[in-house]
Amino acid sequence: MVIKTACGLFLTVRNIIIVILTPIVLLPLILLVNGDEAKCAYCIIIMAVFWITEALPIAVTSLLPIILFPMTGLLYAKDVSSTYLNDTAALFLGGLIVAAAIEHWNIHKRLALRVLMVVGSEPRWLMFGMMLPTWFLSMWISNTATTAMMIPIANAVLVQMKETRESEKKDDIKVVDHGDVDIELDVTVKNEIKNMTNGNLDKDHEKHSTEKQSNIKKTEDAEYSRMCKALSLGIAYSANCGGVASLTGTGPNVIMKGAADTAFQEKNATSPVTFTTWMQYCLPISAIIVIFVWAWLQVLFLRCKTYNKNSPEQAKKVRNVIRQQYEELGSITFGQGAVIIHFVLLALLWVTRDLGGVGGWGDIFPERTVTDSTPAILIAISLFLFPSVLPHNFKGKGKPLPPLLPWQAAEKMVPWGVILLLGGGFALAKGSKDSGLSKLIGEQLTVFKDFEPWVMNLVLCFIVAGATEVTSNTAICTLMMPIMKELAITLEVNPLYFMFPTAIATSFAFMLPVATPPNAVVFSYGFVRVLDMVIAGFPLNIIAVLILVIGTEVWGEAIFGFHTLPAAFKVSNETLTLFNNSTSISTVNPLTGTT
Repeated sequence: MVIKTACGLFLTVRNIIIVILTPIVLLPLILLVNGDEAKCAYCIIIMAVFWITEALPIAVTSLLPIILFPMTGLLYAKDVSSTYLNDTAALFLGGLIVAAAIEHWNIHKRLALRVLMVVGSEPRWLMFGMMLPTWFLSMWISNTATTAMMIPIANAVLVQMKETRESEKKDDIKVVDHGDVDIELDVTVKNEIKNMTNGNLDKDHEKHSTEKQSNIKKTEDAEYSRMCKALSLGIAYSANCGGVASLTGTGPNVIMKGAADTAFQEKNATSPVTFTTWMQYCLPISAIIVIFVWAWLQVLFLRCKTYNKNSPEQAKKVRNVIRQQYEELGSITFGQGAVIIHFVLLALLWVTRDLGGVGGWGDIFPERTVTDSTPAILIAISLFLFPSVLPHNFKGKGKPLPPLLPWQAAEKMVPWGVILLLGGGFALAKGSKDSGLSKLIGEQLTVFKDFEPWVMNLVLCFIVAGATEVTSNTAICTLMMPIMKELAITLEVNPLYFMFPTAIATSFAFMLPVATPPNAVVFSYGFVRVLDMVIAGFPLNIIAVLILVIGTEVWGEAIFGFHTLPAAFKVSNETLTLFNNSTSISTVNPLTGTT
């Protein structure tokens, strides 16, 4: 009893204990080890512990560099604070605001239901119809919001399928073999025949029939359960994959974009990572993985056969459920149409700004001063200005026309904490670079330089995909980007060669409910057990990483030249090598000017 009470008390104050003790326990790291690298490692390990244990909210932990870096003497507070809102964060913010407008007007649900009406009600195609809109919508809006929207739709369809099956069973016609002729008889007639034939249907036969019916029921229940699992996991996994396909699809993408921009800007070069090049590289990878997920879930749960032979009556009722939900949305309103136009316009502006070296509307401006954040913020601001109703239809006399996205809705629907998380990642990247920690770790990893680059890439992606099963994918990506950049430069390959795949691999979390919010959402509905997710997800983790590495070596190399160190980095690397041969290098502290 005492132990139970003590455990309960510990759990109550667990977060406070972790926040207080972690910095104290790690103090020997900076007291016994000299150098800025140890100070930066101290700060990063504290944040990693807080991120993994969630002793503080993840977004709040991201603010710690503003405290830790100045207090340890690494950076000025003003330099750390200035990293929290940059061009990449502005790009992501614009995308989040447009996504909030899509959710506010229920456009994502309209699209999903429309797709389901087209694909039909056969289980395998029903699953495809659930996965396709989830995958597409996750490119543009929150993976969590997409999953939370799709799961109730799937649940309604599954409930209708079960009710239809039970209804059909009540009306089943019993078949009795009468000589050479099969006569269809209901239960009442069967009983009359039994009485007339002095119990030819004896007790043994009845017992056998009851057992057979019981086995059939168990089989049907198992098939229905597998159908529930297939649809639920299909939605979660396609949401995870969809976030990979576009630049603003998920947090790690934007973190990688920011790290790449910083790396190239330091060398006075232009980063090749744009919205267009991202989709050229990642969209095929994402699409191939989703198709494989669909096929794998069919084999694992649907057993490549239709549920209950999908009777015409059942198919009709499932279609009616989907159509009813779609009709409840009503016809497309002026506001919905305006938001759709804004979304399409933003996508076109992103894709056509830089068409991969063959021009684009960005060339109109001197020295290509615009980036992908420019149209993102432009369209976002327009949503707060453009009216949601035509003036002659507005009944609020003397009041301003309501905008497409009220600020109150944006405050509620935009995940502002993600912006802080991105900022924390940029602050960590700056601290790691200025302290020399990322370079030190990159040099230590050169022990693997005798491996083929693609083998090293494969190993790194497997490590990251495994780590992201138990901790935040954005946190893992934040910690890995500076290290991957330095490792690539040391091995004289393009910095993007390791940065890109490892960033994408952080989204390949298919095995555990805690791995990603979509996994947690589907798990909460009770259709899927942890074991089901592990069995389904483990092969997907392996296949997804293999597809990622193959894509990197094939079309990724053609787009970015992954195996070639860019000229700007090559000059810097050669200079550093010559300097290393002539003198020893030590890190200079920006605050004290000492080594």
